[in-house]
Amino acid sequence: MLSRTASDLYWMSRYLERAENLARMLEVSYSLSLMPQDGRGDGLEEMAMPLLITGTLDDYLERHGKLHAERLLHFFALDASNPASLYSCLGAARACAHAVRGRITADMWENINATWLEIRGIAEQGLGRYGLSRFCEWIKERSHLFRGATYGTIMRNDAFRFIRLGTFIERADNTLRLVDARYEMLGDEAESVDEDSARSYYQWSALLRALSSFEAYTEIYRDAPSAHNVAELLLLRADVPRSLRACTEEIDQILASLPGLNGRPAQRLAAELDARLRYTGIAEILDEGLHTWLTDFIPLVAQLGNAIHSSYLEAV
Repeated sequence: MLSRTASDLYWMSRYLERAENLARMLEVSYSLSLMPQDGRGDGLEEMAMPLLITGTLDDYLERHGKLHAERLLHFFALDASNPASLYSCLGAARACAHAVRGRITADMWENINATWLEIRGIAEQGLGRYGLSRFCEWIKERSHLFRGATYGTIMRNDAFRFIRLGTFIERADNTLRLVDARYEMLGDEAESVDEDSARSYYQWSALLRALSSFEAYTEIYRDAPSAHNVAELLLLRADVPRSLRACTEEIDQILASLPGLNGRPAQRLAAELDARLRYTGIAEILDEGLHTWLTDFIPLVAQLGNAIHSSYLEAV
């Protein structure tokens, strides 16, 4: 497969996964901002969380001056001039899909093209008329439909592998950043032994719901969400689809199945990260400090992405 084709397939799936993750992030931040703040502010701190995670806070402040709920939602959801917005992610995904139209199935193309046309219509109407919750659910639904069309219609060849590879690299990065952001938001409460505090409960519950893992948590632990259990579930449980461990395991297997010798650096790094998670216990992570461990691991995922790019996606 040509490196350009592999790159478009890889980034098409990354942008779609990113859009879904951003919608999850925005929805949970908006929901938490509406809750009583116990003297902690007016909820805008929660609304700013997606900006902090995506590194777009400075860009927003430069253009809008101060945090404002309505402008913030538009900037993050439908602002075409913001490269990190949901609108921009779907536009980039559609452009990549168009470039590889001959390598994806008709069902995949029709789904992604229809999604792009629909979000353009939503942008013309404005988010206020559509509703944030409905909009975020629509984004997730379109992502699920595309993933289902991909899994159900495309041949199990290199095109399929690069699409899946982009999905899991993006998902791993998102899971790390979301866990770290929620942990930092709780501050001292994150380590508190009082797991019954309302704020701690809703913060951890919101994180689990954002990653579609709340039902898995209640089935496995049956206790109120705590830093120890949530971190173990979202970082080390291979049977939770959006956990870090599940993502690195998939990446390792996909890279190992790609032919040729060019990918050895990426394959080696993926195997190292998967082994590190496979043989690490949550007690070791918490002893090191959850925030410290997460901030050390985030660059490793970025390094893996760079290794994949140099091994497979650069023209030689």
